[in-house]
Amino acid sequence: MPELIDRRALLAGTGAALLASGAGLAQQPWPQGRQVKLVVPFTPGGATDVLGRLAADKLSQSWGNVVVVENRPGAGSNIGIEAVAKAEPNGDTLLIASVGLATNRYLYAKVNYDPVRDLAPITMVALVPNLLVVRNDLPVKNVAELVAYAKANPGKLTYASSGVGTSLHLSGELFQKLTGTKMVHVPYRGSSQAIQDLMGGRVDLIFDNITSALPQAKGGAIRGLGVTTAKRAPTAPEYPPIGETVPGFDVSSWFALFAPAKTPQAIIDKIQADTKAGLADPALRAKMDALAAEPGGWTPAELAAFLQAELKKWGDLIQEAGIKAE
Repeated sequence: MPELIDRRALLAGTGAALLASGAGLAQQPWPQGRQVKLVVPFTPGGATDVLGRLAADKLSQSWGNVVVVENRPGAGSNIGIEAVAKAEPNGDTLLIASVGLATNRYLYAKVNYDPVRDLAPITMVALVPNLLVVRNDLPVKNVAELVAYAKANPGKLTYASSGVGTSLHLSGELFQKLTGTKMVHVPYRGSSQAIQDLMGGRVDLIFDNITSALPQAKGGAIRGLGVTTAKRAPTAPEYPPIGETVPGFDVSSWFALFAPAKTPQAIIDKIQADTKAGLADPALRAKMDALAAEPGGWTPAELAAFLQAELKKWGDLIQEAGIKAE
C-alpha cells in the first residue's frame, strides 16, 4: 500500500512539474520558440519580395529563429493581404504590403478585407522613388518643357506603366490631374518591356521604378527628367523632384510591415523596434542603397497616418478618373 501511495505521489508530482513547465513555455516572450511567417503578396523577384526577404533575414538574426517568407501572389496582391487579415493575431503571420493596400479597395469591385480595420500597422521598411524618363528624341529637356509640350499636344503623348493601378500608372494619372494635361496610358505586364519600348520609341515616357530606370538613363538610352518623391534621391541627386515644377506631386513606391488586427501591442512594438534596429545595420543599408531604397523604421502611429493619407490621395484620384482593375 505505501508503494501505491508513493507511485501516486510521484505521478502527481510529475504532472504538476509538466504543467509548470508548459506554463513557463506559454509565458516565454514572443517570438521565442515560434516560427514566424512573412507573407509577400507577389511572385518572387520583385521589389516587394526582395525587400521582404531582407527584412526577414535581419529579423531572423535578431530573434534567433527563422522568419519564413511565403509568396502568395494573385489579384493584384489581394490574395496575400486577405490571408494575413484573416490569420490568428498572435504575431506568427506578418505581411509586407505596398501601394496596393491603399488602392485595391477602389480598383476592384470587391475586396475581402479592410486595410484599416483588419490589419495592424507595424513599420515602414522602405520607400523607393520612381523616375520620370522619356524617349531620347522627345523634344523636352525638363519637367516644365514636358508640361508645355503635353498641353500643346493633348492626347498625343503616351505613358507606359507596369499595369493598371500600379504606382507607375497612378504617377501618370496624378501628373495629368495636377498639370491639366491629357496623355494616353499604355499598360504592360511589367516595366521591363515598357522600358524596351520606350528605348525603341514606341511609347513616349514612363514613371518607372528608379532601380530599373536609372541605369538606362545614366547610360544615355533614355532621358531622365525628375524623381517622383518630394526630396531628391541620394542615389540620383542630379534629378530634381517633379514637385518643384508641379506643386503637390509626391509619389513613392512604399513597402511596409503589417500584422492581423488585434495582434498584441507588445508584439507590434517589438517587431517595429527590431526592424528599425536592423535597418540601421550598415550591411543592410548598403543593400538598400543598391536598390535606391530609403530605409523606414517608422512607428506604428506614423505608418497608420501615412496609410490614411495614401487611401485619401489615391481613392480620390482613382474614383475621379474612373480607373478599374482589369
